[in-house]
Amino acid sequence: MNIQPIDGACYHAAYGFMHHLQGELSEVYRTDGDLLTVLGTLRQAYWTRNIWQKPFIAEFDSISQAARILKDVQRNWVAYPLRLARRSMLIQDALPAISAKPRQFPFSVPTAPMGAFTLLDEHRLLASADCSSPWPLGRLDFLEDKEGPPSRAYRKLWEALLMHQHLLGSDLPASGSVCLDAGAAPGGWTWALANLGAQVSAIDRADLDASVAAMPGVRCLRGNAFALKPEETGPVDWLCSDVICYPQALYDWVSLWLESGLAANAVCTIKMQGREWDKNVTESFAAIPGSKVLHLWHNKHELTWLYRRP
Repeated sequence: MNIQPIDGACYHAAYGFMHHLQGELSEVYRTDGDLLTVLGTLRQAYWTRNIWQKPFIAEFDSISQAARILKDVQRNWVAYPLRLARRSMLIQDALPAISAKPRQFPFSVPTAPMGAFTLLDEHRLLASADCSSPWPLGRLDFLEDKEGPPSRAYRKLWEALLMHQHLLGSDLPASGSVCLDAGAAPGGWTWALANLGAQVSAIDRADLDASVAAMPGVRCLRGNAFALKPEETGPVDWLCSDVICYPQALYDWVSLWLESGLAANAVCTIKMQGREWDKNVTESFAAIPGSKVLHLWHNKHELTWLYRRP
């Protein structure tokens, strides 16, 4: 058995955004499907679904030996079946089972590490026990509510709240939490927050879905959310925005809240315009103390800014 650590990391591109990830990384050592291996220190990369942070290559003679190599490291592994898909899945089947069932929100983020592996050829695998995402290959599927919410945007907020808890140590919004939902219509995010028991001020130029507007704790405000000054609203436990706008406009609005000190936590979608993305504004968000910027499984051509007041 021969195991060779790689001095670098493997960056698994967010689905459909390999071109953005390639622009973020330089001197790529090898490319395996949507997985880019870069040697040296860990790089900042936003357009990823997962980062294999301590990769290694292992040689093996049989499926059982491959499984044993992985199990000797830790319990949880999931295959990225890029090559030799059947052989990959036979190794997966020889490992402890990983549930692929959609999850019922809310739940606790798993604390056990989730590793990933792929086959380079019949007798070599590339793997990492240490990955950035707690979900298998970065994928998170929820048991959906097909009757209550007026849109499917709530899934993005659910994921963001779990990652907020996982990365920043916050508690989920709950009874008594005060939330501002900017650009709320038709009300997917407001529905999700109110369902947790939060008091939600939902502001938009358009109307909320009537069923969401009637939920306990929901207050509807008509107008431009970005014209609403923090002092007009007062302190909020959660500042939320899924507004379609230029990233700079969102940053300017968020900056007012940061200067006021009136927002304890934030979840905001940084929506990109056109095919490209605004790297400078993204890095400005990431530089805010207490922040994380990442691409969620439920994001499209957008990133999510998470914030917890230091």
